[in-house]
Amino acid sequence: MKEYNYQKGIFLILLLLTFIFLLEVLKVTASFSMPVCIAVMISFVFFPLIKKLNEKFKIPWAVSVIAIMLVMFITLFLLGNILVTSFKNIGNTFPKYEERFLKLYKTTAHIFNFKIDEDHSVFINLWNSLNLRSYVQTAAISVSNYIISTARLIFLLILLTLFLLLEMSTFHEKILTAFSTKSHGVKAVEITDRIIKEVTHYISIKFLISLFTGILVFFCSYIAGIDFPIVWGFIAFILNFIPTFGSILSWALTTAFTVMQYFPEWGKIIFIAASVLLINFVLGNIIEPKWEGSDLGISPFFILISLSIWSYVWGFIGMILAVPLLVIIKIACENFEPLRPVAALLGEIKTAKKKNDSSEPEEKV
Repeated sequence: MKEYNYQKGIFLILLLLTFIFLLEVLKVTASFSMPVCIAVMISFVFFPLIKKLNEKFKIPWAVSVIAIMLVMFITLFLLGNILVTSFKNIGNTFPKYEERFLKLYKTTAHIFNFKIDEDHSVFINLWNSLNLRSYVQTAAISVSNYIISTARLIFLLILLTLFLLLEMSTFHEKILTAFSTKSHGVKAVEITDRIIKEVTHYISIKFLISLFTGILVFFCSYIAGIDFPIVWGFIAFILNFIPTFGSILSWALTTAFTVMQYFPEWGKIIFIAASVLLINFVLGNIIEPKWEGSDLGISPFFILISLSIWSYVWGFIGMILAVPLLVIIKIACENFEPLRPVAALLGEIKTAKKKNDSSEPEEKV
């Protein structure tokens, strides 16, 4: 009678339970674990540049790190000032939108049979029709808490990134020292270098695609005369980091504001809706895949699962980090024998075939 070895199955079940427990721990400790993860990702992106400045141009490591952090801080400061000014202008010019929004609300109210009082403003009507008191109170508390937590997050993020980049000057030596055998240490260095390379590759291309998307959306909004084009360009830039859903949400927000500004004139509304949709489609579905190539080799299905998991753990930031984290998990699984089936599931069929084809000559020898 054939005996079955259940050790591998038990190991995978225990690993899955450990992963679920780790996700819950990361969710509970989000105020600390999330900035650490973001700092690691930023460090991965800046590490090759700092290394090149140090080796090719002989600029001291610490000087390169401080210079890059200063550039990042100044950029964030200027961008923050521009966005704060834009949002203040939105608040100051809101009364002119209320009449237009009231027209939209009247149209919607007739369609869905909401009660409407012609003598009151749109917000009083919404308040009475939809019972918005509890939602407004909750939103006010959430916004105030979000502003405070964001300021604390940025400060902690800058400190963590600064010190981590300073430490990375000797991270190869530290990894080699951490392992008892040289072969294990060399393997760990190779895995770390590959993780840095692929994460940097993904984030760099995603940043450029998102930047081009934001710039093009800004110009389209400016040409169409949409108010606050910088805001819509920035929203398109940020949301484009979220695969699939980000571009859809960016398109919906920009189009909705255009409808509120120009309703019932449909010319510019159609222009913005069509142009933003075209920008997202061309950059996201044609140019970005050509730039990325097949380096990532991640299944789109598991990208959606990763988005769901990390949005549950860290919310909006988790959705931005979902793909880089999935890349790290896949690389780790590929280099650990019991988890190679998991890596095969996470990857695409094309990638698996290429790897099998490349391994055939070695098997023949």
